[in-house]
Amino acid sequence: MLPDLKFVSTRKGLTADAVETVFRGLAPDGGLYVPERIVAGRHDLPLCELADAERYVAECFFGAFSKRVREEAVERVVSRFPSPDPMPLVRTGRGRECYVFELFHGRTGAFKDVALSMLPVFMRHAAKGRRVLVLAATSGDTGSAAMEGFSGVEGTEVAVLYPETGISQIQRLQMTTQSAPNVHAIAIRGNFDDAQAAVKRIFADKAFNAEANAHGVALTSANSINTGRLIPQIGYFVMLAERMAMIYGNQYLSQARQNIVLAVPSGNFGNILAAYYAKKMGMLYGKLVCASNVNDVLARFIATGIYEPGNRFTVTNSPSMDIRNSSNVERLVWLLNDGDCDEVSRLMNDLATKGRYELNDKAKERLFEDFAGGVATPEETEQEMREIASHGYIMDPHTAVASCVAHKLGYPKGREPLVIAATATPYKFPDTCMHAFGRDLLLDPPQWRAELEKRPVCQKKVVDVAGIDDAVMEIVKRG
Repeated sequence: MLPDLKFVSTRKGLTADAVETVFRGLAPDGGLYVPERIVAGRHDLPLCELADAERYVAECFFGAFSKRVREEAVERVVSRFPSPDPMPLVRTGRGRECYVFELFHGRTGAFKDVALSMLPVFMRHAAKGRRVLVLAATSGDTGSAAMEGFSGVEGTEVAVLYPETGISQIQRLQMTTQSAPNVHAIAIRGNFDDAQAAVKRIFADKAFNAEANAHGVALTSANSINTGRLIPQIGYFVMLAERMAMIYGNQYLSQARQNIVLAVPSGNFGNILAAYYAKKMGMLYGKLVCASNVNDVLARFIATGIYEPGNRFTVTNSPSMDIRNSSNVERLVWLLNDGDCDEVSRLMNDLATKGRYELNDKAKERLFEDFAGGVATPEETEQEMREIASHGYIMDPHTAVASCVAHKLGYPKGREPLVIAATATPYKFPDTCMHAFGRDLLLDPPQWRAELEKRPVCQKKVVDVAGIDDAVMEIVKRG
């Protein structure tokens, strides 16, 4: 346990403990909080169970929370993933060394259910009795997972901003049928980048925050900018590495070029960043494959070391990845530059003033060593879904993007195992599945999916981008 571990902001190096970072969300300098160092504590048992892995990671990074609070968070996530094998590791049939790591067996069918089952516990204790408004932008999955995770949690209000168009009907229903009085879904006439920009702007708006404080409300976030989202995600990648070591043996995986290749469908870069942290903690990962759809900012960045969002935006059949500005890349840039906040600030200023930035040579070398990237078009995504289905496994479109990109890059190679992070259940995307397969292959829906369309729609608010601040302030003033 490391209660003295501090977090620092990426731009000015402002220090805070874990409790403060969870409560604040965004750092005061506009950057993100990162652990000042990556630690790997001692553990006597293989961390092959979710509870053990999450407990271990929380001890390593969240020692500022009491053991009782950490255990409460672990117990809550385990209770919401009640299966004996809550995150199955299964073979797809496409090659002996190809696995899928199913992260979607929570209450809303997405990987974000893990961290957003634990974050409310950390947040409640970090708030210390203060009233909190949790503000989040979503491209489809964060919103429903945040609303589900915080539903009925005392002392919290949740406001979720989501694009009015461009998400699946199931994702929409998961948000708009939430009936708890403390959760609020706000559709915007814009895209995810507009929503995320609004969240960051509101956090930085001193006048807005002063008015919120006058009403006894503090603002924080449930997006992956919050350390309470990032740290729990490290846990299941620690568990995955430990399970793969049990299958292959540590000695085999430790050999040169024989580490685990992990492919992750990536939008805001939080999930694959968590895998990178697991790797830096000593887990036996090799290349981390960052898979993009045709909104290919991340793929271009990993290929060139140049981050340039541009203006092109396309609505695709993998909507949770329809993102141009990925917040968590800033954390990676901090790591690649050995925590040089001046360099991060310079690059972020370039992004703000020039619309792009370019890593220095040393940072590029590190980026290229650990990451690979690629793009799958909507047509390639559906073809990959059909290919995998021919082997008896049904993938959602986001997971199919990762599978397609990994195979286009030539993985798996030899006996080098490939694991694809399955970030959502196909039952969230029935229209895409029907289009891809030409018939209904989704024959055994989970309970939440079967019940969803029976619920009444009770969240109906739609605003222009210019009206976001007023809509959020209405929630602040609810009292």
